[in-house]
Amino acid sequence: MSRNSKIAVFKRDVNSVLNNAQVYDRYIDRFAKGTDAGFYRLVPQLVVVVNNEDELRSTLKAAYANAVPVTFKAGGTSLSGQTITNSVLIEIGPEFNRLEILDNGQRIKVQPGARGGFVNNQLARFGYKVGPSPASINAAKIGGIVANNASGASYGIVTNSYNTVEAMRIVMADGTVLVTNDESSRAQFRQSHHALLLELAAIRQQILTNGGIHDKIRSKYALKNTTGYGMNSLVDFEDPIDILMHLMFGSEGTLGFISEVTFRTIKEHPHKTCSLIFLPDIREAARCIIPLRECSVSAAELMDRNALKAVEDVDGLPAFLKELPDGAAALLVETAAETAAELEKQQKEIEDKLAAIQTIYPISFTNNKKDYATYWKVRKGLFTSAAATRPIGTTCIIEDVAFPGEVLDEALPALQLLLNKHHYKGSVMWGHLLDGNIHFLVMPDFDQDWQMDNYKLFMHELADLVVNQFNGSLKAEHGTGRNMAPFVEFEWGKEVYGLMKRLKKGIDPTGILNPGVLINEDAEIYTKNIKALPQVHPLIDTCIECGFCESSCPSLDLTLTPRQRISVYRALNTGEAIGSKKECQSVAKAFRLKGEESCATDGLCAVNCPVGINTGKLIKELRFESKSNLADASASFVAKHYGRFNGAARIALNTVGGIAKILPDAVMESGAMLIHKGSRRTIPLWNRSMPLGAPKVDVSAGNAGADKVVYFPACINRMMGNDAGTHDKEALTAVTKKLLNRANYNVIYPENLTNLCCGMAFDSKGFPKQGMMKLKELEKQLLKASDNGRYPVLCDMSPCLLRMKELMDKRLSLYEPVEFTLKYLKSRLNFQPQNETVMVHATCSSIKMGMDEQLEELARMCAKEVIRPQKTGCCGWAGDKGFSLPELNKSALKYLKDEVPENAVAGYSTSRTCEIGLTLHSGLSYQSVLYLVERATCNPMV
Repeated sequence: MSRNSKIAVFKRDVNSVLNNAQVYDRYIDRFAKGTDAGFYRLVPQLVVVVNNEDELRSTLKAAYANAVPVTFKAGGTSLSGQTITNSVLIEIGPEFNRLEILDNGQRIKVQPGARGGFVNNQLARFGYKVGPSPASINAAKIGGIVANNASGASYGIVTNSYNTVEAMRIVMADGTVLVTNDESSRAQFRQSHHALLLELAAIRQQILTNGGIHDKIRSKYALKNTTGYGMNSLVDFEDPIDILMHLMFGSEGTLGFISEVTFRTIKEHPHKTCSLIFLPDIREAARCIIPLRECSVSAAELMDRNALKAVEDVDGLPAFLKELPDGAAALLVETAAETAAELEKQQKEIEDKLAAIQTIYPISFTNNKKDYATYWKVRKGLFTSAAATRPIGTTCIIEDVAFPGEVLDEALPALQLLLNKHHYKGSVMWGHLLDGNIHFLVMPDFDQDWQMDNYKLFMHELADLVVNQFNGSLKAEHGTGRNMAPFVEFEWGKEVYGLMKRLKKGIDPTGILNPGVLINEDAEIYTKNIKALPQVHPLIDTCIECGFCESSCPSLDLTLTPRQRISVYRALNTGEAIGSKKECQSVAKAFRLKGEESCATDGLCAVNCPVGINTGKLIKELRFESKSNLADASASFVAKHYGRFNGAARIALNTVGGIAKILPDAVMESGAMLIHKGSRRTIPLWNRSMPLGAPKVDVSAGNAGADKVVYFPACINRMMGNDAGTHDKEALTAVTKKLLNRANYNVIYPENLTNLCCGMAFDSKGFPKQGMMKLKELEKQLLKASDNGRYPVLCDMSPCLLRMKELMDKRLSLYEPVEFTLKYLKSRLNFQPQNETVMVHATCSSIKMGMDEQLEELARMCAKEVIRPQKTGCCGWAGDKGFSLPELNKSALKYLKDEVPENAVAGYSTSRTCEIGLTLHSGLSYQSVLYLVERATCNPMV
């Protein structure tokens, strides 16, 4: 039977046990989901999303029965080609992410779909964190972190996954589940897989009786090493089941599926400091490592001169970076302690130990939290930042090696010389130097024929330099993948490589688990299926598809992520990996919904992206390009008569609200859906949290002679009032005015208020000209009302305020509700925290303005307990998408109700439209945080 036939039978079997929505066979989905952070491209023939262990077992059993190769994918941040396939891709779904914190944070049990950063956020309450700390931790999922034995900056091999594991649930290729800390499971496994355990014991015995192999394994794992299988398992443990569990670390999905892992956590010290130490060259940086290993140092991160050039324009970094001499390097050194006194002692010790090292500037540690966060954000995003400097259209290849500490001062200059020899002079070098772990980029242009031959020669010379000259490891933490599979035997030798093949054969006898990864007989597999990163649009050309953007995307589990939008858009514009013309047309048609219409354009992807790529801006441009002349003329007409349309909308909302009082909700919902679908989504869909029309704004003056403030009620708040179920019925505009008067402010409203709008509604729909026209109209009136910026301006919607801040005259002092309250009302009003539990939701705009923590601060001034959901980011309402594409809002908020405690009484935010969706999916009534402020400040400060 052909592979296509086998996959067809497999698909039938899987569809019989899974929801059809979990099995993807359309090209756009296969292409998008088949994308990872590496530099290879394969398109799976089928993608299956599994949300729990039972679904995974059923899928594996079907694959095993039909001899269909499968590859596992978690967060897709792998760099070496280990999560791509041209067969079946099994993706860890959004529900496969449960965790359980044990022993007050000293241990944690976690499923493979939980992102590492989220896990650490949960542990932070107890003062702990997981041991591995890859730079991609906020995007990477636990399954991938374990399967690649990722380590990262802190503590290296001491607290990586391998050394902090306590127990594991493993699903074997045949669907058998092994629970390593359950004696009955172990006993059953000894019976069902007796031959396998005998083989593992035999391989261990062969190693123990061969002194050369045994010593080689011991010495190799004194360094970070993920080249090939974790052979240290066979010398560190005696019981074959314990050996099998530890073999899973770094196995890259080729031996089994890790459905749950229990870690011992490590202490997260409350006191931290770091120093950015500048050195004249990379050799001097290497000389720091041996003395630093004698200190209490949690990280020492190298950045060479090219790496520093890649980030020298980042806000918060020292301006003198641009003035550093050629060849200079930097070390980001961190130390942490339980007390401030201990920290100061450790800091002094580091300074003393490095006294003999030549530095460009004196060593100085920072106590500034903002600087600390900036340095580490830059360091963790360095790969992406460096890759963004590559010539557009070139390939971005990252290598990952390790050297013993005592040879670093020779090995690093030798590596630089090798890079220069092969015309990679612009290569960027950085890494976890405390462990001798070095990453570097090469950026070949494979459109030039000689470059592939040059790359092949470079790789062979690199292997010789690392293994033979300096006794290092060819892969330290990024995994072997396809990238280094042909060189595993070179590093380990024929005998050990033979044992690795025996391991693979014994554990996965039919070879269905991720074939070609880690063990591959094709000596040139590392040069095949190279992913193109073509020049298609300046907004996204620097993207390397790392996936850092994905965790914050509201359409993540509905259609496409920002990375996937970019990947598909590139393919559509170049024809890369898309077959027939008919198939290309099909992808283009599907992209209109999955790529364009369902994008919230919230811009949070830019916050997570180390180089600030805002995929939403690309989507807005595509929306503009698709608009007809008639649509453009209609938008201009609405913009010119905006006050009338706003008034008509208020009437329509009140009319619908009146009907809703008469008809049952079920009748309203079914009727509204018919009308909505019949209009091809142009008529907004009614929902149970639909607001009534807002009353007209009372623009009468008050508190004459008092300090003045300009209040601009956003057009949404002038249009939409409260919904029928809202506890506080008073209009937001009235509440805001009451607050301002209470604080002894004289409120000024801009002239022609009914017609004013910031223009965001037009811009987000693809009408930037009309959007800018409305923005300029508003700017003119605000300048007049504020006496050219003399008085502060309050806007009651955060999204509108962000747009105003970004594009308006800088003379204007513009504030959204939270910042204005903390700056201008906090000292004028008497805050009395209410004895209640409330929820808060930081809008995307609040997060981009850095106001999310301030929202919590303000809420705590007003209520005894404040909860900000950990699993909920952007609400996905996206202007009016909640009315036209409610699936986006529903998907984005699918965890919200579970995170609302029973004693919560209300929710608060700073965007009326977001509040509609939050109310709809939480079971709570959400309103502006100004309502909470008003209730908590009933009496003015005496």
